[in-house]
Parts: sequence; C-alpha cells; structure tokens
Amino acid sequence: MIRFLIRRLALGVVVMWLITVAVFALFFIAPNDVARTLAGRQATPEVVASIQARLGLDQPLWRQYLDFVGNALHGNLGYDYYHGVPVTTIIAAALPITLSLAIGASVIWLLLGVSTGIVSAVKPRSIADRGLTVFALFFYSMPTFLLGLLLLLYLYFYLTLAGYSWFPPGGYVPLSQGVMPWAQHLILPWLTLALVLAATYTRLMRGSMLDVLGEDYIRTARAKGIRESRVIGRHAVRSALTPVVTQFGIDLGQLVGGVVVTETVFSLPGLGKTAIDAIGQQDFPVIIGIVLFASAAVVVANILVDIGYAVLDPRVRLH
Repeated sequence: MIRFLIRRLALGVVVMWLITVAVFALFFIAPNDVARTLAGRQATPEVVASIQARLGLDQPLWRQYLDFVGNALHGNLGYDYYHGVPVTTIIAAALPITLSLAIGASVIWLLLGVSTGIVSAVKPRSIADRGLTVFALFFYSMPTFLLGLLLLLYLYFYLTLAGYSWFPPGGYVPLSQGVMPWAQHLILPWLTLALVLAATYTRLMRGSMLDVLGEDYIRTARAKGIRESRVIGRHAVRSALTPVVTQFGIDLGQLVGGVVVTETVFSLPGLGKTAIDAIGQQDFPVIIGIVLFASAAVVVANILVDIGYAVLDPRVRLH
C-alpha cells in the first residue's frame, strides 16, 4: 500500500509539473510583452515596469520558471493587478461557494444515482427498471443551463407569482448566516447539477451491478442461504461501486475547479464564474491561479479514487 501511494504521488507530481510547464509556456513565453499581458489592457507604463521588476522578467527563462514554481509551492499564485489584491485572495473568496455547490450536489446525485441504479439492476426489465431508464436518459440529454433555467422559471418565477417565495433566484448566503438561508439559496443549483449527473450514475451503477450479480462468489453466497438483502448490500454493492468511485473522483475534482455554467445561471460568484469574468477582463494572473488550483484538485481527486478501490473492493490489491 505504501509503495502504491508513493507511485501515485510521484505520478501526480509529474502531472502537476507538466501543467506548470504548459502554463508557463503559454503565459510567460508565448506573449511578446509578458508584463503587458499580465497587467491587462488598461495598465499604465508604470504598472508594467513594476511587474517586470517584481517578476524578474529580465532574468533567464529557467530562472523565471523556477521562481514561478517556487512561488506556487509557497502558496503565492501571483498578484491580481486588475483588482489590486493577491490571486489567493480572489480564490479564497470564491472557493467556499464552489465547494458548497459541489459537495451539496454530489451528496444528492450519489444518493439518487446509486439507489436508482441498484433498483434497476435488482429488478432488470421490470417497470421500475424501464421507468428509471427513461428518467436517466431524459436528464442525461438535458443541457445543464436549460435545466437551470427551467427550475428558475417553474420553482422561482411561477411560485413567486403564486405567492410562494420558497426559492430565491440565485446569489449566495454564507453558511455563517445560518444553515437554512445557505441551503435555500443553493437548493436549485444543487438540483440542477444533481439531476444531470445522477443520470450517469444510474446507468453506471446498473451496469456494474448486473456484472457483479453474475459473479461466482455471488452465486456461492446465495447457495449458502445468505439473505438476498445481505448478498446485495454487503457483497454486490460494495464491489459494484468501484467504477462509480472512479467517475465520482473525476466529477468532483472538476466541480471543485469551478462549475462554470451553473454558477453563471444562478449568479454564484464561485471559481467558475470568477474564471469567466477574468477571461472577459483579460485578467491573466487570476486565470493562471485558477488553472493551477483546478489542476491540483483533479490530481488529488484521482489519487483518492485509487486509494478508495482497495477499501471498497477486496478483490483489488494494491502493490
């Protein structure tokens, strides 16, 4: 297990190194005037000159790259000259919003997707299976922005006109102001993400469960007289969760990096919307910082997924 963790961590380090090389080449080598690019379109000559001095752009490229990586390792992702604050301040303000959205939605889509997938697999070709299949295909084909707008139309606009102000149109309330206001402002974004992603997990869990239920050890457990509920819950579900964990790690890692469409539809100033605003303003330091942070989130999520294999499926051995 220790050797496996070391190999996975080493691979993660290599991936992050390649990402830093790509980002550095894109923003520090490709532009003709790096300082002007990082300062933005409205920067004065004095600001451009200060950026050149601060970043040591008169140094050799290898020295600039080492400074770039060294600053990132120490938590310094650069300075946002557009707003006059460090990039880490921008990310720290947006991260709680994205985490609230990603974690809340992931709980809903896991419970919904896994449970419906199990029901479909246990009762294949039944009315329940066919109904859940239609449900999964419907939401799987639904664009996220369209589902978000439909939820706003029916659960906010029409209900508000009818005198039921249960759901706000968007925005974010910090958890420090109370759990109920926090959840109330996030319930529609949670449902938007969860219903679309749960459809994938329903089909994934159903296929995995059907494969596991045909294994020899499942037939052996049934031949020994073990209760069907115990066979399903203790043996089949645990092994069938392996591909679900893989997909969950990928999805959650990507969501932590920013949920662009959902955050834009519901006016949530998370990492995704912050990145879109930075692109529109050509605020390159913020773009660089979010790219590095999102990449690290995906790498860490994939390492945790590999570790979860050994916990969920006893047939998996990590050497």
